[in-house]
Amino acid sequence: MLAVECGTDVRFEGEDNIAVYASSDWAERGFCKTCGTHLFYRLKGSGEYAMPAGLFDNGDFMLKSQIFIDEKPGFYSFAEQTRNMTGAEVFAEYGPPPE
Repeated sequence: MLAVECGTDVRFEGEDNIAVYASSDWAERGFCKTCGTHLFYRLKGSGEYAMPAGLFDNGDFMLKSQIFIDEKPGFYSFAEQTRNMTGAEVFAEYGPPPE
């Protein structure tokens, strides 16, 4: 997923239309209850959001990092020089799951 890091101060209109599911011990995902569109990925410990870049009208983003690089498909190859993190590095940086 090409995502935008949005921090913790995120607000939604029509929150009653959003379903939230635990996707792991340390994160959850939000979807539209009507059409199933993926709306966000939220870290449980920090409350930080990552949202699909396609949700934003302004597409003027720069690719800064790639995570779980050790699990990427072989046909993914971005030209930009980014910070690349393996799954182990992601878990180490963002800490253990909340209790």
